[in-house]
Amino acid sequence: MSEYSFRLSRLFNLPSIAALVTALVATPTFASTYSVAPNIAVGIVNALPNPAAAPPGANLQSCSLKQHPYPVVLVNGTFSVMEDDFGALAPDLANAGYCVYTFNYGGASPNSLIQATGSAISSASVLASYVQQVLSETGATKVDLVGHSQGGMLAEYYAKVIGGAPYIHNLVGLSPTTHGTTLDGLTLLASVFPGANQLVGAACPACADQENGSAMIQQLDSGPIAQAGVGYTIIETKDEFVVTPVGSSFINEPGVTNEYVQSSCPLDAVDHADLSYDNVAIQLVKNALSPSTAHAPNCAISFPWPAQ
Repeated sequence: MSEYSFRLSRLFNLPSIAALVTALVATPTFASTYSVAPNIAVGIVNALPNPAAAPPGANLQSCSLKQHPYPVVLVNGTFSVMEDDFGALAPDLANAGYCVYTFNYGGASPNSLIQATGSAISSASVLASYVQQVLSETGATKVDLVGHSQGGMLAEYYAKVIGGAPYIHNLVGLSPTTHGTTLDGLTLLASVFPGANQLVGAACPACADQENGSAMIQQLDSGPIAQAGVGYTIIETKDEFVVTPVGSSFINEPGVTNEYVQSSCPLDAVDHADLSYDNVAIQLVKNALSPSTAHAPNCAISFPWPAQ
């Protein structure tokens, strides 16, 4: 068994409901307004009763932009829903005073536990519409986009190809499929989500759209990706198993910040699926959204503990 397969079996392929309950009971609690899930295994359990529900702290009608003038739109990755992908990042940002918004897309139905498998080109248009909805509801002039995996690539595509750059303040990608990946990587990712393996291939147009050399990836990668007026930060892990080779998420262009989690905390062994739950990655996201208050992550509480 490979290192990656071992990590996945250890973290995600829990053998029984009893094991899932044990994982939940054993989870430490943290004093905060919105509860932060410690890892994606718990995030999946939390999403089971209502896959269409937003994670804690997100999509709040009463949110004020006084502390942070740009609403943060989170875009989840392939096979995931907003609850299981952003069960840590959404509440953590909300606890830090951000107005957080997120949505499901590309699923068989709004209530499907597996989302983000439909045409990625169509999903980019859904993202564009959602950004306009958030701007209308909040009165903001721009949003900060944070996308994980496919979500990061959709944000990049929206900014460049659809013309969304004027509406984006910062764009943060967590292991985005910027230059595509292999079907093997997406198949391995599918093993994280119950029932997703059956959708890989013909039942997952988004998988084909993210493969190396697809028409969508060629369109995104033809010429410069980074757009004027948008702040770009790409965050990767050296323990990447989906977007390969490692480092291929990066946009190697002037003005783009590319950083590995391990550049801040060398012993952090977070992988692709849990990147949006990693304390170090979450702090790097916060640093990108608010450079004036940026500080180094606390490596003593790295993966899988929530950020402080």
